[in-house]
Amino acid sequence: MSRPEPPPAEAGAAIERICQELNLDAASATEALRDFTALRGTYSLEGEALHWLACALYVACRKSLVPTVGSGRMMEGNGVSLTRILRSARLSLIQFFNKMKKWMDMSNLPQEFRERVERLERNFEVSTVIFKKFEPIFLDIFQNPYEEASKPQRSRKQRRVPCGVKDLFNFCWTLFVYTKGNFRMIGDDLVNSYHLLLCCLDLIFANALLCPNRRDLLNPSFKGLPAGFHAAEIKASQDPPCIIATLCELHDGLLVEAKGIKEHYFKPYISKLFDRKILKGECLLDLCNFTENNKALNKEYEEYVLTVGDFDERVFLGADAEEEIGTPRKFPADVPVGKTAARAHVECHLQQHFEKKRSFAPSTPLTGRRYLREKEAVITPVASATQSVSRLQNIVAGLKNAPSEQLIAIFESCARSPMESIMSRVKEIGDTFCRSYTQSTNEQPGSHIDFAVNRLKLAEILYYKILETIMVQETRRLHGKDLTALLEQDVFHRSLMACCLEIVLFSYSSPRTFPWIIEVLDLRPFYFYKVIEVLIRSEEGLSRDMVKHLNSIEEQILESLAWTRDSALWSALQASENKVPTCEEVIFPSNFEASNGGSGLGHFPIMPISPIIHPRVKEVRTDLGSLRRDMQPLSPISVHERYSSPTAGSAKRRLFGDDSPKEMHVEKILTEGAKLTVASASSIAAENVSVSPGQTVLTMTTATVPGKAGQKVTIPLHGIANEMGGITLIPISMNLGQPCKMEAQAPCHPPVNQAQEVHLSSASKPKKTGSLALFYRKVYHLASVRLRDLCLKLDVSNDLRRKIWTCFEFTLVHCADLMKDRHLDQLLLCAFYIMAKVTKEERSFQDIMKSYRNQPQANSHVYRSVLLRNISANVPLDKSANQDVEMTEALSYC
Repeated sequence: MSRPEPPPAEAGAAIERICQELNLDAASATEALRDFTALRGTYSLEGEALHWLACALYVACRKSLVPTVGSGRMMEGNGVSLTRILRSARLSLIQFFNKMKKWMDMSNLPQEFRERVERLERNFEVSTVIFKKFEPIFLDIFQNPYEEASKPQRSRKQRRVPCGVKDLFNFCWTLFVYTKGNFRMIGDDLVNSYHLLLCCLDLIFANALLCPNRRDLLNPSFKGLPAGFHAAEIKASQDPPCIIATLCELHDGLLVEAKGIKEHYFKPYISKLFDRKILKGECLLDLCNFTENNKALNKEYEEYVLTVGDFDERVFLGADAEEEIGTPRKFPADVPVGKTAARAHVECHLQQHFEKKRSFAPSTPLTGRRYLREKEAVITPVASATQSVSRLQNIVAGLKNAPSEQLIAIFESCARSPMESIMSRVKEIGDTFCRSYTQSTNEQPGSHIDFAVNRLKLAEILYYKILETIMVQETRRLHGKDLTALLEQDVFHRSLMACCLEIVLFSYSSPRTFPWIIEVLDLRPFYFYKVIEVLIRSEEGLSRDMVKHLNSIEEQILESLAWTRDSALWSALQASENKVPTCEEVIFPSNFEASNGGSGLGHFPIMPISPIIHPRVKEVRTDLGSLRRDMQPLSPISVHERYSSPTAGSAKRRLFGDDSPKEMHVEKILTEGAKLTVASASSIAAENVSVSPGQTVLTMTTATVPGKAGQKVTIPLHGIANEMGGITLIPISMNLGQPCKMEAQAPCHPPVNQAQEVHLSSASKPKKTGSLALFYRKVYHLASVRLRDLCLKLDVSNDLRRKIWTCFEFTLVHCADLMKDRHLDQLLLCAFYIMAKVTKEERSFQDIMKSYRNQPQANSHVYRSVLLRNISANVPLDKSANQDVEMTEALSYC
């Protein structure tokens, strides 16, 4: 192997200059330069070399261990903060995070380090959102610091007041970030951090009110001022006033949560700061005390930043905030009064950054959109988070974290009461959750247990509530049959409880994101995904963002988590003799796209375009717009069938519970020879076809009637059975030998203004059912939706799209092992590129990637790290048993 080229002179000079500025040790500097040289020899590093050097320096500094003064203990990091590194390299925080992700991919850094950077970015995002809320709340309580800064000085001899409004603004923010940094359970949690900020503002307000000479700092129009504030003589209050309730009412806070943070965390911590003499005096803002308090607090925070190595969050306060946070691309035309141009620049760019990252508002997945509520008014991330918690609390209001009387009655009606096992399982899951929740921080094990207990209690209430709803639906569906088999399914209960915990964690904007919950509870993704759709249909109170989050989790499992080498999917396939079901075998016939005249291509599922409604459609709506092809659901499988995996046709399937009209089974119609009446176009247009609660709905199927010259006409139909035994059919489309388009109101053949007798020719159910069929049905649907989206963006013909699908499906069915430790999108993109190339309808790789990156689920690791093949353990390759390459190199193997 050839030796690496010596580093360029400019890189060495830059390293030397930065090391002198940072007083960096030689070992860290050498390691950073070595890593930079190695990567520059392998990859093309776009942009300034100094910025990539900053990434190398950060990694080298975080790896080093130095002894702490006095204690002799080893401290991670070498006392060089990220903020100092970025200042020396003239690199903004937003630029750093973007480059650091690429650096970690290129360097193949361990997962632990990646998680550290993710926490750091998360902390930055939380602080950014909180600071955006801090400014207007501060202006509501106190005077405007921007107006004070713009006032001209009257005289040279006039001394600056040591505690002006601007100083108060900086002091309050520094107190917040220092306190937040000492509570890791709060630091990267948006809801908790926001309530901690309210506690800081409450403390500063109380000191400004109690200090007789400091009331000039307050805004006289603030609604939280005590009665008699504007009187000439003011009586000193013995008890410090509390404005937490007022702030929560005015600024999207949750009173119970904020008071909990204040009593259990903030007040004890402030007492410790007084005990350590960091804060002094009866009034923090007294002219005699404020200067010392401010200096001491800033000194403590600087030591904290050096010890931990995080970025200095006082960067938001500085005049150079525009440079240090991120250079904006665009400057807004209207700058609010009293706000500096630099501050407006920063907020503009941060808004662009968060819109791109979607850190606090989940993007809308391509699938599952039929379960979404209507869009709500645009609100801030903090308001969205607090409203999410408030909505969750409303769902569980008045309920206990124990089975209700109705649920107990269901348990007792079983052949064997499952109550004891269910409650012991919930307790076991709760213990595991609390232990893992508190151990996932850098603080002592068991700290902040009350946070964990609070989250667990909400999840337990939600679990019993949803379990009761599901059991009531199943009891009605099975006509009172014994539910013992389902209630004794361990994986069902663990999955449901885990899903409830995930809902609570997401509501609180917790950094413990999926798949954290199934990892700590040791749940297999292949089993967990089954409960997601069941839960969404069973709970109507879920917010739009929550449903989007749960849908995205299901997509994550279908696209990658269920395909890992140790997945339970492979055991299920082995049990079925390694026969992967085809799309035709698992998709409902009514959900297939009409084939193109016997082209021999694979069956392509249609893409439902159902209205955005949420979450359970309890009745079949009878307006004309709802009687469409997408009315047939993707997976109308009951909970019992999901977890018992029956053979095809062994159980009746219900989608929306017993309060929806009963489905008419095709076998019954065939045997009884029921008379079918085709509704006229005029009656459909007039919306005279209605479904009453007692009537039966015949789901979309096909019927054959005598056609012209003895031909058979296939008509997909919706049917409604009346009390007289007849069935009214509503035609949707038809196929007469060749493609024949037909509107619902006016079919082209045969005439529909007269009654006709027809016999059904095929069933409306898939050929295969059960657990494995459900999984592949969802996988095929997910892939078809993503492929259709790509084809629309790239203007691909229907013929090529079907060929791409045939290639993709053939690979999935006949080369199942190809998906091990890979991503579904990788297979889809390869099929797209290859088929476009062989059919001469070429699309450039860059265009395909550009369109793919615009999909909501797209992630760079999908095409930047593609597993080519597994290497045996005795062949060393970059300290990894797997060979990962970029997508471009992977395609060169094809």
